[in-house]
Amino acid sequence: MKNLFGKTLEEVAIERMKTFEEQALNMHPDGYYLAYSGGKDSDVLLHIAKKSGVKFKAIHNLTTCDPPEVVYHVRTHSEVEISKPKTTMWKLIRKKQMPPRRNARYCCQELKERGGDGRIVLTGIRWGESSKRKNRRMFEACYRTSRKFYLHPIIDWFSADIWDYIKTEKIRYCGLYDEGQKRVGCVLCPMTRDIGRQMIRWPKIAAAWERAIKATYIPNKLSFKGLSSPEQYWQWWLNRDAHLDNGNEQCFMFDADD
Repeated sequence: MKNLFGKTLEEVAIERMKTFEEQALNMHPDGYYLAYSGGKDSDVLLHIAKKSGVKFKAIHNLTTCDPPEVVYHVRTHSEVEISKPKTTMWKLIRKKQMPPRRNARYCCQELKERGGDGRIVLTGIRWGESSKRKNRRMFEACYRTSRKFYLHPIIDWFSADIWDYIKTEKIRYCGLYDEGQKRVGCVLCPMTRDIGRQMIRWPKIAAAWERAIKATYIPNKLSFKGLSSPEQYWQWWLNRDAHLDNGNEQCFMFDADD
């Protein structure tokens, strides 16, 4: 593993966990709330957390549109508690009366990022994942509530570091990576650009998205011109990249009484 200031990346990550452990225990007797997604980064995070000896409880939040392969992988970890949501993605879309979009990912807050209130949450977030995450800090407060904090012990790891560590430590990971998948998040997530491949791989989940989105079509409310049917509305959502303006998606505009 690559050295950082004379220490291995693993040693630095463990040091970070131990530094904030007392605070985590003061906030909750179970210590850290480890947010386990089932992806490669959270596999490394879980492995290091166990190796460090810090007290934590690992939780996986089902979103109801997770790839089945990820759910199966999560179930191989007996130490990870699987938390079921109060609602499904499909009911949530109908409740919000619009599909989630790049600039309106309400689904993350309601389904994926729930839990951890009054805790320090351990995550596998890394700077190298996206330009937006480059602005994240190793330890930070949640912007939604003052009762929740985040610790990202492997924030400065590169993807190569992750895979080297997985190989060295012989860590089990989701088989989707071996099929060429670079991310194993929610199927048809608004942030994915691998739409066609995912629709072919998981047709039942794609069909559930289609039914839910078409159910929110309101012809007299939408000011977007040309969307004259639920099918066109669905196709508009699928062809999301065509509606990006300098990287910022145009929002739906509703009447003032909405």
